[in-house]
Amino acid sequence: TRPVTFLYNGGPGSASMWLHMGSVGPVRVATASPEATGSAPYQVIPNQYSLLDKTDLVFVDAVGTGYSRPVGRGTIRDFAGTDQDVRAFARFIQRYIGVNHRWNSPKFLFGESYGTTRSAALADTLEEAGVSLNGVVLMSTILNYFALAPGSDAIYVGNLPSYAAIAWHYEKAAHKPADEKAFLNEVRAFARGPYAEALAQGHNLPAAQADSIAAKVAAYTGLSAAFVKEANLRVSPTRFRKELLRDQRMIIGRYDARFEGTDVDAAGETPGYDPSSSGITGAFVSALHDYLHRELKFQSKGTYYPSGANINLTWDHTPRLGSEPAAPGGRGAPPMRDAYVAGDLADAMRKNPKLKVLSVNGLFDLATPFFLTEFDLAHMQLEPKLRANVEFTYYHSGHMIYLNVEALKQLKSDLAGFYTRAAPGM
Repeated sequence: TRPVTFLYNGGPGSASMWLHMGSVGPVRVATASPEATGSAPYQVIPNQYSLLDKTDLVFVDAVGTGYSRPVGRGTIRDFAGTDQDVRAFARFIQRYIGVNHRWNSPKFLFGESYGTTRSAALADTLEEAGVSLNGVVLMSTILNYFALAPGSDAIYVGNLPSYAAIAWHYEKAAHKPADEKAFLNEVRAFARGPYAEALAQGHNLPAAQADSIAAKVAAYTGLSAAFVKEANLRVSPTRFRKELLRDQRMIIGRYDARFEGTDVDAAGETPGYDPSSSGITGAFVSALHDYLHRELKFQSKGTYYPSGANINLTWDHTPRLGSEPAAPGGRGAPPMRDAYVAGDLADAMRKNPKLKVLSVNGLFDLATPFFLTEFDLAHMQLEPKLRANVEFTYYHSGHMIYLNVEALKQLKSDLAGFYTRAAPGM
């Protein structure tokens, strides 16, 4: 009757190394976050914030990542696609709970980044197979690739509250308020209201209104009104990362804007790299290998792939059958990418009204902005009695929330409460 949780990272094409060695496993890599951790030696320390007191943990590497490989006649192409990936994970989970006699255990999914895309579709697939989940943890979420479509303003609206949170962190917001929560609620209201309405007018927006909107965006984000206007009110995350600290000749991270770095020059338009990625990758890769070999005594002749070779290149972007957002009177237009999965998660919740969802969000994440997550989960068309099954938590961290140890501490507390609610009596 002890819960079992299946955890995985995203990509697609990322091994579960990040969650395994950084979040809720038995040990974690000590990093200098938000500074670059630098060179070896690295420390792997007991994780006092592990979830092992609440659940067994099964870290799963997607086929083609870590040491996971196709066998027999299988090839990477058989697993490289949203539906293909979900089928593989569903078969693995069913086999795992069968072999290990866990059919009667409370069951949870815990995905990060593209892992949340996987979880949303996987929850419905497992429900159809008779595996009813207790809970799904969505960390740094993307459920709708339509927001990335050319010509769509959704990504600009979705990014604005994240820009404001980052500007607040760096004390770049004009007249920085003391109450961060109230400030971000104000930005949310502006983003979904006047800002979205202005962008919807395109180049027909009157000049006076453009000036007003640019001034407001500048005040919230710490950018200059002139820069915002020159970007046609649409500032990409890449430009924001280069521009916010340009006066200090610094760039900020994409996955975690708390990380800063220097660039080849201060005059360029885009950052030369992501300091939030380069600042930790060496530590995680080296520490994982050392932990596997020295502590777990695991040896393999194969190569460990933190990122699967060629998975993205072979990924099948054929629209998922039945995955389009619903349109009045029928199905939506075929997606330009392969995944809209918020509807799958909603379907699983309707079929299993006991299923609970926890959305955990880093305020400084420019890869999967929290406001877009809020939008997608609010558009699942759930009945009122099911809406309370979706909970949100927020942290002063980025995409990999656990890199901020204070955030990890709070995350553990929030997860413990969620598990208690989703599997009472455990």
